[in-house]
Amino acid sequence: MMHPLLLAALSATILSAASMAIAQTPAGYDAELARSLGAEDNGMRRYVLVILKSGPNKVPAGPERDEMFKGHFANMKRLSAEGKLAVAGPLDGVEGRRGIFIFAVPEIEEAKALVATDPVIIKGEMVAEFHKHYGSAALMLVRTTHDRLVKKPM
Repeated sequence: MMHPLLLAALSATILSAASMAIAQTPAGYDAELARSLGAEDNGMRRYVLVILKSGPNKVPAGPERDEMFKGHFANMKRLSAEGKLAVAGPLDGVEGRRGIFIFAVPEIEEAKALVATDPVIIKGEMVAEFHKHYGSAALMLVRTTHDRLVKKPM
């Protein structure tokens, strides 16, 4: 049998540790949302950032170029719907940098396979530069939030 003072000290230590664990979880923390977005305990997750740059084969203006960009936008929409593409958008073109993708995948090899499905890459209009990125899991909310803001679909 444990000595009553030792038992009391042990109980106080356990209760104190439990209280500290509870106190460390912010009041607004949403465990289900964090899980659904792939968040780590600090609210972050792993992504791959892709910078799209001008490639070696500029497709001239006309039906082929129009079709290529139509496929580019359809591919982004598909990848977003699959939960693979968190963010995408154009850049200003400085030094040939034309756009970004932020893929909700942890490894560059998986992002390379996803980028390889894009018509602008297939045609050589753009080339991709890959970087690992560690950012807020809230980026995963961009797609559903953005859909609620679109008045005129592209």
